[in-house]
Amino acid sequence: MITAERDPGLQPERTRLAWRRTTLSCTVVAILAGRQALHGGTGPAALIAVALSVLAWLGFLIVAHLRVTAMGTARPRPMSPRSAVGAAACTVALAVFAAMLF
Repeated sequence: MITAERDPGLQPERTRLAWRRTTLSCTVVAILAGRQALHGGTGPAALIAVALSVLAWLGFLIVAHLRVTAMGTARPRPMSPRSAVGAAACTVALAVFAAMLF
């Protein structure tokens, strides 16, 4: 019996690029949160929101890095539910912390 190796084509590369674009978007959001706090922040609440935004950004960066690294193999594992929940939680947290700045 002959088994053919999986030919993933460009799918892993497209997925890696999508993760990189999403990470870039999260970076822009974190930078804009810092800018908003510096120019229009209202005391310690704004600084706390910025600090929490940076933590959420770092969490997302870790999840994205692990996923991009996993996509480097010929047969990448599916994303674990823990990682998916982590990425979603970081995204929601960034939105909540941004709302705290206004």
